[in-house]
Amino acid sequence: MKTCFLFPGQGAQYPGMGKDLWDASDGVRQLFGQASEACGVDLKRLLFEGSEDELKATDKTQIAVTLANVAASRICQERGIVPDGFAGFSLGEYTALYEAGVLELRDLFPIVKARGELMEKASRALDRGSDAQAGMAAVLGMGYADATKVLQGLEGAGVYLANYSSPQQIVLAGTAAGLQKAEGAFKEAGCRRFVTLKVSGPFHSPLLEDARKGLQEVLAGYRFADPRKPVYSNVSGKRIGSGEEAREFCIRQVVSTVLWVEEEESLLTDGFQRCLEVGPGSVLAGLWKSFSRDVPCLAAGKLEDIDKLVEG
Repeated sequence: MKTCFLFPGQGAQYPGMGKDLWDASDGVRQLFGQASEACGVDLKRLLFEGSEDELKATDKTQIAVTLANVAASRICQERGIVPDGFAGFSLGEYTALYEAGVLELRDLFPIVKARGELMEKASRALDRGSDAQAGMAAVLGMGYADATKVLQGLEGAGVYLANYSSPQQIVLAGTAAGLQKAEGAFKEAGCRRFVTLKVSGPFHSPLLEDARKGLQEVLAGYRFADPRKPVYSNVSGKRIGSGEEAREFCIRQVVSTVLWVEEEESLLTDGFQRCLEVGPGSVLAGLWKSFSRDVPCLAAGKLEDIDKLVEG
């Protein structure tokens, strides 16, 4: 069965994630050590003992979720679940690039750590003079076309389309004031729900231009190899053709809309017969279900989920 691993991004984190994987595998314990050494952070303590607030900070979240993603993928493959392709939502795309052979493990965690620090710094700069943080919010029960019309009426308000998540859900990024204006406008336009997300910045929007510039400098020092297996881009919604294209997409991703629905369409076009959400949470499975019920998307982030897949 042609299988694609889907890796979640920031917002999927929770205290204690990955502990069951650590307990079950020497390979995962070795991975934790390698990752901690590579980025100079005690990741075992962060994942297993860190508070929800600590894990929410962008500079911590990104390395923590990436490690949980890679650990789940390692357990899957140790148990014989072989992926044929990879995609990741936002931060999760970096795990996908590693698994596809574009990035080396020794480079993955320093890159993700730098990305998180740059995005955190740029986000906090937007908080000056305000008691509330810039951030993101999901708009449920409204399609892409209708949401775009509402955003046209908010031009100049400091709010942008960050994620095209599903046929009936988009995500906004903006300043605190911008998101407040957007909530009123989208509710008036008939959205079902307007939900503030557990993230600490206005990701995938022009508000993070400083982070994009910084990441461009960081990534210039790393090698991006051509993919060994299919891997897909949030920026284009299509399969990535080369290592250099992957590098450019990583830079642009910080300020560009995540075209997740278009990425899902590419996976169906390329003949994948099932997707596995390999990492914490179940957000991607929910988004997939709202997109397609013909091809399943199954949980593979916890040991019990992975064991169920192995048992059939």
